[in-house]
Amino acid sequence: MTTHTLEPVVTPRLVWQNVRRRAWMTALLPLAVVAYLAYTWFAFDVSVLLAKAQPERAAILATDSVAHKVHVTKTFRRGELEVAIEGERTATYDADDVPDWVQLNGENAFVDLGDGYTIEIDGKTAYFDIPGYGLIKATATNDGVDTILPGGNVPEWVRVDPRKLDVRPQLDKRLQITKTKIEIHNYFAGWENFWFPFRSPLHGMSAGQFYALALSADRLDPDYANLWFIVHEFLDNPDWQHGAVFNALFETVMMAVLGTLTAAFFGLPLAFLAARNFTPSKLLRFGTRRLFDFLRGIDMLIWSLIFIRAFGLGPLTGALAIAFTDTGTLGKLFPRPWKISTTDRWRA
Repeated sequence: MTTHTLEPVVTPRLVWQNVRRRAWMTALLPLAVVAYLAYTWFAFDVSVLLAKAQPERAAILATDSVAHKVHVTKTFRRGELEVAIEGERTATYDADDVPDWVQLNGENAFVDLGDGYTIEIDGKTAYFDIPGYGLIKATATNDGVDTILPGGNVPEWVRVDPRKLDVRPQLDKRLQITKTKIEIHNYFAGWENFWFPFRSPLHGMSAGQFYALALSADRLDPDYANLWFIVHEFLDNPDWQHGAVFNALFETVMMAVLGTLTAAFFGLPLAFLAARNFTPSKLLRFGTRRLFDFLRGIDMLIWSLIFIRAFGLGPLTGALAIAFTDTGTLGKLFPRPWKISTTDRWRA
């Protein structure tokens, strides 16, 4: 007996209908997206938000995230100059060991910000020489700040106020003056003291100096070879705590591995009990499946809070929380085992 299959008849009209339907879909989908974007533009009043935006502040925040700044500050109440890295309590340079771009002369200073930008501090007066603009003279008084600017229009990066002068010709160069202090900001790429603490003998060394030091037989610390001393100083950095971070990362990876392996160890045999073609008891199958639902239904964070009460903070708590949650998940995802028939068993 011959079996015949009916194939659909493709007519030109049917083809044209399909092409026209796809053309409409191709045209309507972008229009729908544009309509939605237009709706959100007016619904959230994006034009007003853009008018209030301050791109210069965003640029400053972006600069602060990838660079650090060194402050040269003269406080009039104490009458002293201080050169320090911002954000570090102990990162203040000694008067005889300031960076080479700062020259101290008693209570006065000369600061070279690079690219021709220089600032001279003389008493309560600061002279800011800006290439292409001129010399700004600002003097702190009891009432505020007296400022003398070069002739012509005042640039946007010069903010003159009777109480404060703020000059920022570039993102990495800034001068602020109030009646109480003169402050200079000089930015440098990189995070402050990321490699070594400020008071470390390795602070400020170049890559070539590190290479020469690692190969040198003269030890900085008699208890360590120079190479291990460099590693020790890096890992024990009190500001960034690289050693503690590496240990925490290793513990996190080990918690994930141990928790997942434990879940697989218990989830696989339990998956047999939940399989209809392996466990004939409906009650046992139902109980095992509801156990899986219960384990994965409770969030991992909730499990960790429960185990914290029992075992305290530590890797064991995290591993158990992962194991309980993943046991329910893997028990659901494991393929249901198949029964092996007598014939297949003999063939095997």
